[in-house]
Amino acid sequence: MKIEKRWIVSFAIIAIISITGLFWEHQEPATDSFNETSAINFSDVAWLLTASCLVLLMTPGLSFFYGGMVGKKNVISTMLKSFICLGVISLLWVVVGFSLSFGSPIGFSIDGTYYGIIGNPFDFTFFNQVEALPHKTLGTTIPFILFALFQMKFAVITPAIITGALAERIRFISFLLFICLFTLFIYTPLCHMIWHPNGLLLGYFGVKDFAGGTVVHMSAGFAALAGVLVLGKRKNNQHIPTNIPFVLLGTGLLWFGWFGFNAGSALAANATAAMAFATTTIASASAMITWIFYDRLNGRKVSALGACIGAVVGLVVITPSAGFVTIPQSIFFGFIGAIVSNKMVYWEKLKQFDDTLDVFACHGVGGIMGMILTAIFAQGENASLLHGGWNVFAHHMMALVLVSIFTFGGAYLLFKLTNAIIPLRVSSDAEDMGLDLSQHNEQF
Repeated sequence: MKIEKRWIVSFAIIAIISITGLFWEHQEPATDSFNETSAINFSDVAWLLTASCLVLLMTPGLSFFYGGMVGKKNVISTMLKSFICLGVISLLWVVVGFSLSFGSPIGFSIDGTYYGIIGNPFDFTFFNQVEALPHKTLGTTIPFILFALFQMKFAVITPAIITGALAERIRFISFLLFICLFTLFIYTPLCHMIWHPNGLLLGYFGVKDFAGGTVVHMSAGFAALAGVLVLGKRKNNQHIPTNIPFVLLGTGLLWFGWFGFNAGSALAANATAAMAFATTTIASASAMITWIFYDRLNGRKVSALGACIGAVVGLVVITPSAGFVTIPQSIFFGFIGAIVSNKMVYWEKLKQFDDTLDVFACHGVGGIMGMILTAIFAQGENASLLHGGWNVFAHHMMALVLVSIFTFGGAYLLFKLTNAIIPLRVSSDAEDMGLDLSQHNEQF
């Protein structure tokens, strides 16, 4: 059997990483960045360990959520593309991803203050200096290794979200190449700019993103839209879900895991985490009920699929503000987010692009809505438009435009680059056969 060069190269890369790891000389933490005498808060450690497990569970949950929505010939391939991110992105995160996201800032100075657009790739390579000591600015009461692992789960699920838009026609090896490029060139700089204390969007623009509405959902949503434009439509783009119970199970796992996603982003077992926990579930509940009622008002039947999509949209919309708003406000977030995303899901012009599982309409638009609502309602003096923060709101809108251009334009170029290296789309015969058989020789 002739083995394609692309698979030889892929195996060679993992072999090189593995052997390098065996002989890598680990560096000790730099004393100026770590609190050697700081007492670790064991309650915070216990909660962040739990939250990390919850966020990890979201990726297999997303696999079931997406897998139940596609045609029977593509269930396994769709689920695997989400699940494989746990392997690929985890390794990439250890080797260089975490360093690019949270290493010392590389950027430029504005008015005498230095702002980063990406981290130094050599600071934490192979988790150098990522030890049991707490960092002085990143997760100050937990071991730095725990902070790095918690953030790794966010990096894992972001490209997994994109898979829903590209389902039923993208080549597996091409997808692996793209998610590596996406993580390195889109996710890590965006993560650094918004979540590093000296990042450009946080430090200069004052962007508030409590748990990833911008970093995760907007970036995934716009990347999904770019991928659809490059990849083209399916031959048969009818959307007939195969297994609604899978979708229900996936929604339950996502909802459960999202408590770690949002409440864990407080990075401590405190009142902010508890409030984020509450706003998360209430926004999702509101969105789920709004979605099915709004469907009925538009002549569509109440469906389990609609309830599940609504619940997930509510989770997306509340994510950037989970720790910044009140519980009553979270009800409104879920309500308005569900209506806007519902309109986008059924918008005929967007349907023309064949976003298989409406990733942009749900995650992209949900993230946009969450960012806008956060800029309007976030609690605290001068924290948002309704609390005197006119500049904060204006900066959020400027950042919204910049992030949209960066994530869409960057992803579009990366899809084009991927396609030039390895064709993105499977053959016509493989698409007819279904990707489960043609790509993986397995059947659902």
